[in-house]
Amino acid sequence: MGELLDRNLNIVVLMGGWSSERSVSLMSGEGVANALRERGFSNVSTVDMDRNVAQVLAGIRPDVIFNALHGTPGEDGTIQGLLDLMQIPYTHSGLETSVIAIDKELTKMVLVPHGIRMPKGKVVETKTLFEGDPMARPYVLKPVNEGSSVGVAIVTDEGNYGHPISARAEGPWLHFERLLAEPFIKGRELTVAVMGDEPLAVTELKPKAGFYDYDAKYTDGLTQHVCPAEIPCEIATAMMDSSPIVCITGQVGSRLIGSDAFQETDITGITLPVDGGMTMP
Repeated sequence: MGELLDRNLNIVVLMGGWSSERSVSLMSGEGVANALRERGFSNVSTVDMDRNVAQVLAGIRPDVIFNALHGTPGEDGTIQGLLDLMQIPYTHSGLETSVIAIDKELTKMVLVPHGIRMPKGKVVETKTLFEGDPMARPYVLKPVNEGSSVGVAIVTDEGNYGHPISARAEGPWLHFERLLAEPFIKGRELTVAVMGDEPLAVTELKPKAGFYDYDAKYTDGLTQHVCPAEIPCEIATAMMDSSPIVCITGQVGSRLIGSDAFQETDITGITLPVDGGMTMP
């Protein structure tokens, strides 16, 4: 497909921004720009997004934007809406899909009615956590609309967050007014990348310590990626069969929710709850 593209396209790689994932976005953007240049695209530039991004892009007049932003406002529909208004084509998911997929509560509302298993949970006001647990321990707390495991905490009886959680303990409750609480599911972290409607492979993510948090995702050497995952055939088949359903359910035009992550919790019963979807795999 790449051989059919005009190598003289004016391509802007949009990166950086002001989210908590800025540093990762800058690395992603530079990697994408270098890869495009290595493949013969002669007119590639990078833009570190700020509040004047519309003015900057109007001056460059790109043919297409490669969206290498992470988190908000790059994955939540904000930049997608702006580029739609400016009539500039861009990569990855569109406006509606981005709005849904960045919001864990909205994602559940879309996927669960279509038979996709997801952990039951509820959104809680942060201040209520200091009065008592929202559900039996162990449970997981995570921001409603952040990506890359930003602000995820696993609350256990053995942990040092306190009983109830202490307002002095470091955790997402110090940074977000609302959090999604879900029961903790002990299992293996498995993910399926999907291109179009074709699942590519099952990969297991094996962090060297703890769980697959932000540091484990983006720090070299902290996570082992096993592809294909060493799992029973029936597990792999179930995941590969379910992945396109997640994407098609979240489809807007030709753009998809992207890849979906599973946790393997019951080999014999093949219980595979979906943890979430990504618009920027």
